[in-house]
Amino acid sequence: MIDEIDEEEREFLERREQRRQRWMQERKKREQRQRLFRLFLLGAGLICTIVITVFAVRAGKKSAVDFSEERKNTAARTGIRETAGWAAAADMQGEEGRDLQEAQEPEPELPWTCVFESCQDTAVIDSEEVISSNAILVNADTDMIAAEKGAYDRISPASMTKVLTVLVAAEAIGEENLDDTFTITREITDYTYVNDCSAVGFGDGETVTVRDLFYGTILPSGADAAVGLAIYTAGSHEAFVEKMNEKLEELGLSESAHFTNCVGLYDEEHYCTVYDMAVLMKAAMQNEWCREVLSAHTYTTTATLEHPEGITISNWFLRRIEDKDTGGLVVGGKTGFVIQSGSCAVSWEEYADGTPYICVTAGSTSSWRCIYDQVEIYNRYIPVMSS
Repeated sequence: MIDEIDEEEREFLERREQRRQRWMQERKKREQRQRLFRLFLLGAGLICTIVITVFAVRAGKKSAVDFSEERKNTAARTGIRETAGWAAAADMQGEEGRDLQEAQEPEPELPWTCVFESCQDTAVIDSEEVISSNAILVNADTDMIAAEKGAYDRISPASMTKVLTVLVAAEAIGEENLDDTFTITREITDYTYVNDCSAVGFGDGETVTVRDLFYGTILPSGADAAVGLAIYTAGSHEAFVEKMNEKLEELGLSESAHFTNCVGLYDEEHYCTVYDMAVLMKAAMQNEWCREVLSAHTYTTTATLEHPEGITISNWFLRRIEDKDTGGLVVGGKTGFVIQSGSCAVSWEEYADGTPYICVTAGSTSSWRCIYDQVEIYNRYIPVMSS
């Protein structure tokens, strides 16, 4: 009997070591891609700086020449002979023009990137209380992985997809546009109905605000709101999906993640990893408007003819996990479910000491079990990094 247990333990340790080696290889690949991307950006920034400087110098010289010519013409008309002083003044004017233009030239803004790293303290999530097949817990301050389980395996993200949906839309839409209106079309309501999606409940022809679309995308996971937001932002659902994949590439996730819709419908080509979803959550929570939407517990949509009192919607994940002891406060989150992914969720917690953590789980058996998985992960594995 003891020999059998020892054999099982040896096999378990071998499998864990194999997973760890694979994860380390994946991390090295990610780091290499990030370094190449940074070098590319540095080179592009240097070229832009050189080009701008050349144009600025030429513009300054042209200003000096024009200034000198004007002075000469003035001198000719008034009978005053041009002196060397005028030329010196013209040269000075050109130098000042160049200095002013260079001072006003904004520095190129580099895209935000993030790489989460494992370390010797990174734990393997092996608690029997965690049913989810894939999970990751990240210290969002240090970007160190506190614990993980199948973090780099491909999953179907289901409605966690909508974290990227609101991020892409928020980066394209200014705060001044949140009260713009958008009319829900029959195409949108049919898409929601045919695909058996969750919905806010907007009707065909109902005119709602862009603000309503944001909250409707996250709180009740409304496909009607998500597709409406996509069309408002990019002109069509298809064009918006292109922007989503461009954002994945910008974040360095394009080799392991690819999306085909803004809702989270299952598709063989719609996939990512829980690691990828943690990166997307950090990017979204760093966007002020996305953070507000992802952190909202309830919201009432704008009154319309179809809904004179608006529609009150809730983020049930936040409302259900807020009374659980997780060692801190879960302040933002998004759930998802398709048969191929099981119940999944991504959340952001402010731990008792103020440290932010991101937890992503996938492959749980129910929405409640998914919550308990996250509670167990927060409770069991955060102290590993905090001690």
